[in-house]
Amino acid sequence: MVILNKIYTKTGDDGTTALGTGERRPKNDLRIESYGTVDETNSVVGLVRLHTGKMAPDVDEVLGRIQNDLFDLGADLATPETDQDLGYEPLRITAAQVTAIEEAIDRFNGELSPLRSFVLPGGSEASAYLHLARTVSRRCERLLVELQAAEKINPSAVLYMNRLSDFFFVASRFLNAKGEGDVLWVPGKNR
Repeated sequence: MVILNKIYTKTGDDGTTALGTGERRPKNDLRIESYGTVDETNSVVGLVRLHTGKMAPDVDEVLGRIQNDLFDLGADLATPETDQDLGYEPLRITAAQVTAIEEAIDRFNGELSPLRSFVLPGGSEASAYLHLARTVSRRCERLLVELQAAEKINPSAVLYMNRLSDFFFVASRFLNAKGEGDVLWVPGKNR
């Protein structure tokens, strides 16, 4: 259970922040940057949901689950794997959460016609925000791969972010009139 009575603690005034293990790290630490970018991804999903609630409740429902999963992922990354007894079992992203994203991708992609060109970000507002979510989640994935090379992390964390960016791409097409409203790249168009 999370209880937040006091929002500012001043403990980070020295440029550090606490992990779930109690260890303090600089705020520019790769682990902190990684879960901060998970939070940024979640914020962009919040922007998308301003446009999906009424127009696409099926997509909005998946996005709601994703927002909750992203908090799980942030908690996972904020608690490094350790042999230390933390007094609780750390929350970790699971293979089932990765599978749920894959199933959502397959469901929405099944209604789209195959692409004949790359898609430019745009079309509907919701689609444009989904492309922003996709690019932020891709950046997050790159950070997670870098973190994974530096220290042990849950392998499902990287898989989840990889599938998530794929979901955002498919959902962006779905919300562009099932691909009919996609803005397609025309190679060399302006030469």
